[in-house]
Amino acid sequence: MKNILSMLFLAAGLSLSAQIGISTDKPKSGLDVNGDYNLRGKIAVLNVIDNKLMEGTNDQVLVSQGEGYPPIWKTLRIPEYEPNKFYLIFNNSFSDKTGVTFSNTEDATTTANARSTTFTKGNAFTAFTGFKKITSLSQPINVYSTESKTYFQFETVVHANFPANGTTDTSIDYACGIFVDDKLVNLRQGNLKASSASNPFLTHNQIGMVENLSKGQHTVSVACSRLKSYNTATGSILGIGINVASNIDSFIAQSSLKVDVYEVPQVFNTITN
Repeated sequence: MKNILSMLFLAAGLSLSAQIGISTDKPKSGLDVNGDYNLRGKIAVLNVIDNKLMEGTNDQVLVSQGEGYPPIWKTLRIPEYEPNKFYLIFNNSFSDKTGVTFSNTEDATTTANARSTTFTKGNAFTAFTGFKKITSLSQPINVYSTESKTYFQFETVVHANFPANGTTDTSIDYACGIFVDDKLVNLRQGNLKASSASNPFLTHNQIGMVENLSKGQHTVSVACSRLKSYNTATGSILGIGINVASNIDSFIAQSSLKVDVYEVPQVFNTITN
């Protein structure tokens, strides 16, 4: 009878108190355990969507949703990386139909002899006279490791409104550079010549690479220039990434840029879904 009365008094005390303390006289929550906790059974949390208790599945963990909200089960995904190997961590592609155009008065003032010193990897964009950025190809990229290799693949169409080739050769030297944080990482020069048909065009392909960018966000951009014209008439226009005559359209002339960042992973952030 004494044991039964003790249990009744204990149950009555628990019903009057919303908090239970183990090894503590001042519990701070519904159940406050001051010490180690050894669980042999199951843990279930309330699913507020269907008001049912959920026990989770194999390899799931409880994740807090913040104060005032019940925790939820989440699947923990930890990528398996081998040490000292590069993995594709970031990749994206961008396109642009606006391009850039140059009139016959917009030849760059950089002389041929000065190009070898100006067109040097690491030089600032401000040193490249007459270069125009292709607007939609200026984009942010992310690097998460100090050991990385970032590859760029740029493709565009170079177009000019030349008449058919005459007795003298007509052509334009041009150049396109890939920049990261307004520092040159890759540059290619080319020449577009008049042919037997008017309004010639060519496809320009360019691949570049830079190693070990600092961790964080960077900005990649592409800029091009009309370097020098040869026997071009007044009114000649050079388009890079945009058509300047009706024999092709903006869809054909558009530019694209692909960016792939390979890294040796150093930080393994847990991912839950």
